[in-house]
Amino acid sequence: MRALVTGGAGLIGSHIADLLLREGWSVRALDNLEPQTHREGAPAWLANGAEFVRGDIRDRDVVAAALRDVDVVFHEAAYGGYMPEISKYVHVNSFGTAQLLEIIRDENLPVRKVIVASSQAVYSEGAGVCSEHGLVFPHVRPVEQLARGDYSVRCPHCNKIVESVPTPEGAPLGGETVYALTKVDQEKLVLMWGKQTGVPTVALRYSCTYGPRQSIFNPYTGVVAIFATRLLNSLPPVLYEDGEQTRDLCFVEDVARANLLAATTDVLDGQAVNVGSGHATSVRMIARMVADALGIRIEPAVRGEYRPGEMRHLTSDITLAGAAGYEPTVGLAEGIGKYLEWIQTQGDVRDYFAAAEQMLRSKSIVHAVR
Repeated sequence: MRALVTGGAGLIGSHIADLLLREGWSVRALDNLEPQTHREGAPAWLANGAEFVRGDIRDRDVVAAALRDVDVVFHEAAYGGYMPEISKYVHVNSFGTAQLLEIIRDENLPVRKVIVASSQAVYSEGAGVCSEHGLVFPHVRPVEQLARGDYSVRCPHCNKIVESVPTPEGAPLGGETVYALTKVDQEKLVLMWGKQTGVPTVALRYSCTYGPRQSIFNPYTGVVAIFATRLLNSLPPVLYEDGEQTRDLCFVEDVARANLLAATTDVLDGQAVNVGSGHATSVRMIARMVADALGIRIEPAVRGEYRPGEMRHLTSDITLAGAAGYEPTVGLAEGIGKYLEWIQTQGDVRDYFAAAEQMLRSKSIVHAVR
């Protein structure tokens, strides 16, 4: 089997490439080496044995050449995080995906399957249980509520505070940040195109993915990486809201295995599928686990700030993926240990978050509680 992995130098794409090579696949990796993530150019972990093509997913000629003689496309290339460039998100994520699909169709390329990296960000808020209305799908919390320092999640029917539960794929799609909107675009484009063309497609909705190779330069993505770089520079991790929001963290090797599963079974074809650990951890606890593992005990900073559109709780219901054979294997403590072992081999680890935080405030992405 011959694979194209777009974003093949990135955290997830590079692990997919490694796994495919171990399984005997032929791999071509396409990546533009985005400076925000790859500040020092091509990373040392580019897969030996893979053909590497440096190019932009928006460049039609580059993408058309990269798609030649490919059986399966793992489309991981995307612009991510809480960065302020609205047009770049849309151009890279939405347009880049649309053009890739158009090339395959219009040039009648023999691609057998397309797997796209979607995200848990497509949900407005995690599912909840209301004492009166049972399972509900809360709306995004209003800015007016967050500005009062009220971070609770409430039933959309009676306004009672709900208890967070795992979110199934049938939850309503939202898109409350520019990144999230483009992830909705990507998965809908791919699944719609698959139905039209008859080419099997799968959209994998990743939970918060972390692990070795997560950029130490990018201050906008990866809570484990951000907390680690802050602590290694004797600076406190910064918690938004009160730090009690919860996330489902999934180790990158488990995410790579989910991609291989989606490529080699037809059980998930035509569907959006959650990929996560199925467990919730508070952001405050993540900060504590990273600090304890490093032996650097600096209390987090809680400044009374919030990011509009950010969900309070999200744990992935992974029943659908599990029925197809997916099972996460790396727990959070073990995964954090693996990441910290790796980051301490990376030489001079600097903090890029402080400067980025100022910019995010100036662009109204981070707000202060009144």
